Amino acid sequence: MKYVTVFVKPFKVDEVVEALRSYPIEELTIEEVRGYGRQKGHTELYSGSEYSITFLPKVRIEFGAPEGKLAELVRAVAEAARTGRIGDGKVFVREIRRAGDL
Repeated sequence: MKYVTVFVKPFKVDEVVEALRSYPIEELTIEEVRGYGRQKGHTELYSGSEYSITFLPKVRIEFGAPEGKLAELVRAVAEAARTGRIGDGKVFVREIRRAGDL
């Protein structure tokens, strides 16, 4: 079993979740986060003053996935999240050695 963490732009969450529906994922967690990568933020004008926005809004989606269709699942997530611009997101896959209910 693998643990998948996906970072995407907020407006792409519904498309990514919809892409995941055809895979055997029982539970997932979605969390709003802020961060930056190659984008390095940007500047905005507010009430006549310029502000530097370093950390941009992102959404983190985490779930456990079986190894059997992992490559196909990651490809589906990447296609659903892709906009063709910098900052589309990242997919991280980690091994789960042991898991259990509380």
